[in-house]
Amino acid sequence: MVVGMDITDTGRTPGPSFVPDACTLPTAEQPLRVTEFADMFATAVHRIVRTSATELHLILDGYPATEATARELAARETDCCSFFTFTFHPARVGHAVRALEVTVTVPAAHVAVLDGLQHLAETVVKGSGPA
Repeated sequence: MVVGMDITDTGRTPGPSFVPDACTLPTAEQPLRVTEFADMFATAVHRIVRTSATELHLILDGYPATEATARELAARETDCCSFFTFTFHPARVGHAVRALEVTVTVPAAHVAVLDGLQHLAETVVKGSGPA
């Protein structure tokens, strides 16, 4: 995963500014991966909650397609950045709306990467609201 993302004027085209040494994703593929996360965040995130330096909770819509995308991205991200742990739990937004909670954890040595993921989520969610 890439941290310190630069978001262009559109708010949708992030570019890498730092990649941890532990990342094995080929350099040419890194901006594409960030864009995949940005697209999912822009369309599916209801809430972002940072509970500690090493743990981030993303509350996503409960659509099966969103869950499939999130699980697939998490699996690919874990393949190249094995320090990530993604866990999935059913959640609720309000009283009746089904949602998916994705908990992302990292070891203390990789807090900056989690900071970057949170920044990306917050940036694209903020940019995807009504003008």
